Amino acid sequence: MGATLEEHLVATRKGRYDSYLAFLRIPSISALPQHAEDCRRAAQWLADALTEAGLEHAEVAETGGRPVVYADWLHAPDAPTVLVYGHYDVQPVDPLELWTSPPFEPIIVGDRLLARGAADDKGHVHAHVMAAEALLTTRGALPVNVKYVFEGEEESGSENLDRWLAANAKRLAADVVIISDTGFFEGNRPAITIGLRGLMYAQIDVVGTPVDVHSGGYGGVVENPVNALAQIIAALKGPDGRIRIPGFYDNVVALTEAERAAIAALPFDEEAFRQRLGVPALVGEVGYSVLERKGARPTLDVNGIWGGFMGEGSKTIIPAHAHAKVSCRLVTAQDPARIFEAFRAYVEEIAPPGVTTTVRQLGGGRPSLTPQDHPATQAAARALEATFGQAPVYIREGGSIPVCASFDSILGLPVVLLGFSQPDEHAHAPNEWIDLNNYETGIRMFARMWDELAVLPR
Repeated sequence: MGATLEEHLVATRKGRYDSYLAFLRIPSISALPQHAEDCRRAAQWLADALTEAGLEHAEVAETGGRPVVYADWLHAPDAPTVLVYGHYDVQPVDPLELWTSPPFEPIIVGDRLLARGAADDKGHVHAHVMAAEALLTTRGALPVNVKYVFEGEEESGSENLDRWLAANAKRLAADVVIISDTGFFEGNRPAITIGLRGLMYAQIDVVGTPVDVHSGGYGGVVENPVNALAQIIAALKGPDGRIRIPGFYDNVVALTEAERAAIAALPFDEEAFRQRLGVPALVGEVGYSVLERKGARPTLDVNGIWGGFMGEGSKTIIPAHAHAKVSCRLVTAQDPARIFEAFRAYVEEIAPPGVTTTVRQLGGGRPSLTPQDHPATQAAARALEATFGQAPVYIREGGSIPVCASFDSILGLPVVLLGFSQPDEHAHAPNEWIDLNNYETGIRMFARMWDELAVLPR
């Protein structure tokens, strides 16, 4: 008699960690051109791992940018077909000096594994591969048909993915999509994310004189681009937290009283949340709770600003140019293209004279909302409770996964967001980490999810 799934996972733990750490050592930063070959190396590593796990047709598929990794197992003719999505690319590591250990030299400290990508999203991707390997080794088959799509540009705008999805729509036919790029609720409470905000990302460029000029000779004569940019940014939001762009809120779908009650019922301590962040106060749009502002209301934030002299000492100049990157998180049913046009028009309207101000769109994605009562969502809830020992809560997250809306609009598929990372795992920040207990239980949860989906009607 062969080993059970649990016996196999216990016996192969060391080899599984060796594999996980090898994956994390590859600096697959999609946003930086100098890491293009690292992204390709990570894609090939993943394709090889999928093949070694027993999956078929593993392929490093060209997209015109960073490749997509595809694999499948399609030998359950009477069972549903599941499309699994994750991404193997990671965020840049700056500021490097704030890391306690090198970001691509993973280390285990207690129950935590520290490395860039440990949680977002290589941990989820690797857990999916390990779940398939464990099921195929112990049972010889999967209970459902599974197709895997692992992207390499999620952290840099998913520029080429929609085109690839459309070109491969027939091959990607399925009954449901499982996206594993989300996490748990405060206190590591199992959770299913039913809502994600969309994104509009833009850059403001303000140009004055052709080169920097002396502030003594030209101050009071020419407009300072940094001053002008500061005026623009200050005019984007009011002291009440409301965004001042005309028409910005036109397509926002208001929360119902039932939805607000469900959010209010979540076990969330605002004061503990504030203390953990280390800020003197929590701020945002008036009239809404922290959780509502965090996941169900649109935002506008400056992500970076630069221009002029920033070295040590003093240099009395009027800078030639100044720049800012600005992002808006969007909610149902805001259109990122429409929001960008409204943003661009407003910035150009409020820009002071004496400088040339231009606005460029850098990326975007639509928001998404998944029905809580969908059979696949409820299957995920049962899988979470069976493995993590606690019924999940249903949450809305403030982040964006643009492909979530793409699976609906391009492939016509319902989406279930099923991840297991901690809410404070420092994704996109120094010292990213994952709880190895979550990772291990997550493998078992994915295996249980396939069993739960296998009994559903197609």
